[in-house]
Amino acid sequence: MPVETNDVLQGTLDMLILKALSLEPMHGWGVAQRIQQISRNVLQVNQGSLYPALHRLEDRGWIDAEWGTSENNRKAKFYQLTKAGQRQLSNEAASWRRFATAIDAVMATT
Repeated sequence: MPVETNDVLQGTLDMLILKALSLEPMHGWGVAQRIQQISRNVLQVNQGSLYPALHRLEDRGWIDAEWGTSENNRKAKFYQLTKAGQRQLSNEAASWRRFATAIDAVMATT
């Protein structure tokens, strides 16, 4: 029997985070929630993957972060997409579409 997983495919997390942040600036937990919400609960990003990815994206200059207050009145780091991050998102989305089209072609073969 196949095992179902809700883990995000390795290599797609950065793209998903960039996409979520392209909608609006948000804190880390908000990013994970947005991805889960948009995917209709199919994709779930665990904190052990999320925060290292956010730091990596910040180090690469694709997102900026600043401290603020969350909707729960708690101190939180809010992230937003940079111009470089917008370009990276565009590049990654195009690559993903090529990859998905190729997989579809292989799977459609009879």
